[in-house]
Amino acid sequence: MSEKRPIEKLEGILKEINITGQIDESAIVSRSGLLICSTLPEKQHAETLVAMSATMFGAAEKAATELGIDLPDRIVIESKNGKLIGTGAGPKALLLVMTRPDINLGLVLVEMKKAVEKIKQALG
Repeated sequence: MSEKRPIEKLEGILKEINITGQIDESAIVSRSGLLICSTLPEKQHAETLVAMSATMFGAAEKAATELGIDLPDRIVIESKNGKLIGTGAGPKALLLVMTRPDINLGLVLVEMKKAVEKIKQALG
């Protein structure tokens, strides 16, 4: 049987996290803001969302550096309609997830941590 291509592995990771982690949609994005893959329904919407999210993550890292504190593990944007959570997935990528507002944040973070390890392996 043939080995899965890296993009197929990444798509599988997103499908898995969406099922197991109270997550509605998810995406893997390069640290420069390019969409690698996502479960978002509209590609144009996904590309805009991930570009802005990567910019926010980069700004949070820059702010932390300027303040002389550790780099952030994650960013969380909360609204009455849901949460957007972003975390580093190695030196090349970020993992973004979108959830409903009433989720168990601890469970989502645990699932994200597992997914990040798989993403790091897939990207080498």
